[in-house]
Amino acid sequence: MRTKDLGKPLSRAVTVFFCSAFLLLFLRDFKWQGLALAVAVPMLNVLTTNLLPKLFPSDKLLLSLTNFLCALGILVLYDTNPSYAYAQAVYYFIGLVAMVICIYIIRLIRSFRFLVWPMMLAALALLVLPLLIGKETFGAKNWFYVGSVSVQPSEVVKLVLVIALARFMADRRMFPWLFFSAGCLGILMLQKDLGTALLYFFTTILLFYASSGNLALTGIGLAAGAGAAVAGYHMFAHVKRRVAIWQNPWSDYDNAGYQIIHSLMAIASGGLFGVGLGLGSPKTIPVYHTDFIFSVICEQFGLIFGCCVLLMYVALIWRGAAIAMATRTSFHGLLAMGITILLGLQTFVIIGGVLKLIPLTGVTMPFVSYGGTSLVSSLCLIGLLQGVASLNEDNLKEDLRLATME
Repeated sequence: MRTKDLGKPLSRAVTVFFCSAFLLLFLRDFKWQGLALAVAVPMLNVLTTNLLPKLFPSDKLLLSLTNFLCALGILVLYDTNPSYAYAQAVYYFIGLVAMVICIYIIRLIRSFRFLVWPMMLAALALLVLPLLIGKETFGAKNWFYVGSVSVQPSEVVKLVLVIALARFMADRRMFPWLFFSAGCLGILMLQKDLGTALLYFFTTILLFYASSGNLALTGIGLAAGAGAAVAGYHMFAHVKRRVAIWQNPWSDYDNAGYQIIHSLMAIASGGLFGVGLGLGSPKTIPVYHTDFIFSVICEQFGLIFGCCVLLMYVALIWRGAAIAMATRTSFHGLLAMGITILLGLQTFVIIGGVLKLIPLTGVTMPFVSYGGTSLVSSLCLIGLLQGVASLNEDNLKEDLRLATME
């Protein structure tokens, strides 16, 4: 069986797992919303995994991994706060629609040469909006509200970032992507959103190295980034506080260290096999639904399951790298690699922060954490990646057709 063919049995296992889990929660409190999610969430998984490949060539394994992580987030949110779960399920559906649109965009627009400039200008304008009309949260001013809906522009700009970097790096044009990435980083520094700035910076540096192999310039870029990190540490009080709490969270147990301490306690209390779905005390962690949702997963399902979730991310990153290596054009290869790097870095940064390997930066856990903008943006990234994968399949089929004609 080919690796990508593993998607079908994995999809079936995902469907059975989440049907059973949501039904278990429904039997606990007999709320009809739990029964609705027990049907709707697995149904979305089945439809996307089985229907999309009939519309265009798709990577079923990548689809199954993505759907598993999205459904896991909704399940954990429903157990802890049903209103978050309902909203996340709606965003999951919207994200799947956006993912399909992104697949079609990649299949229809092959180069983005004429679109990339207006996209970059619009992205910079969008990124500035929180500075003008946003609200400061946990030291960063990176959100604004449209009615009652919160929007985080940096999640949307991620899409433009990987497209712009891939386009100009493929054309060997340094100044356009350098100007755009520097502009994004400058605005994010003004917003004090250093976690997202870290993702943008390392995505740019690593993709540059992948495109050029230039160790000297990559080293200069890393040195400049290290200097900016030191400057940010001295400029922003909340950064100093996070580093101090990372070093010794018990020094301020009742305030800044409260979250990380209770996160580690939740992971430890889960043991290898967890306390069970619906049990434990996840709400002792103030932001259990966003930054620390991995702690909730480990508490309820155990460290073994938590490691399996990490392996899901590893498999997703591996599939992304394989798709990038199989492309015929440098633009599509760099686009797929940029998406893979971005998702991999974001996963490492948030889980590393939760496990106290690195200072906590406040980014979301891709596909799992609560947040409509984050979920839709992540699914759009998967859509772009699936679009590249479908082009690879088209090229392979054309090669086979030509080979049979010879």
